Amino acid sequence: MKKEKFNIYKSAEELADQFADQLMRRIENHSGEIFHLAISGGKTPDLLFVALADKYEHSPLWRNVHFWWVDERMVPPSHPESNFGVANRLLFSRIELPKGNIHRIKGENDPEKEAKSYSEQIQENLKMQMSWPVFDLILLGMGDDGHTASIFPNQMNLLYSKEICAVATHPISGQKRVTITGKVINHAQSVIFLVSGENKSERMNEIFFQPEIAKFLPAAHILPVSGDLDWLIDESAAKLIM
Repeated sequence: MKKEKFNIYKSAEELADQFADQLMRRIENHSGEIFHLAISGGKTPDLLFVALADKYEHSPLWRNVHFWWVDERMVPPSHPESNFGVANRLLFSRIELPKGNIHRIKGENDPEKEAKSYSEQIQENLKMQMSWPVFDLILLGMGDDGHTASIFPNQMNLLYSKEICAVATHPISGQKRVTITGKVINHAQSVIFLVSGENKSERMNEIFFQPEIAKFLPAAHILPVSGDLDWLIDESAAKLIM
């Protein structure tokens, strides 16, 4: 992996604050009428949502952004573990965003039916290339086990699934989730990882410098066909690769 493809920030807060500006510039400079953005849950995205709301509450650019989810826990939107619920509280409730621009995974529904329904929504709204939808940007996190989206190390088959969305099972809790699959992620125009925390440092070292171990980590298999992949990392997560 090319060294110039990752950027290191002093803290998760600095990462979120600076990337908020970068993201809005991407949206402003986007050539299309609509910017299709897929977002994740987690600590660093939560900080990003707050930064975006604080700095761009009244931006007219929001009317061009359509929000999608990388994955969702199968819980109601009012549940504290709902990725949509968190994004709605921290960002959507504070910005001028048309309701039709929010395309949530309905965690209160049957997982298999929702995976099929969400796949159909994606196909209907995004341009397709080589039979795969093309998001303008997908934002990913990484767990301390190397998982990304809801593709866990014991479910590597989801990286190569022929489906757009699939049902995943958390390996410890058994909780059901709906996730976009690896091929969808790898056909995005751009993919950016947002990673913070010392508990991620060993996985980062393995992904960047230990390929024999990295092949067992889902996050290491995210290699967009466009070649446009960036890792934004705080110093704690990057301490073993600096």
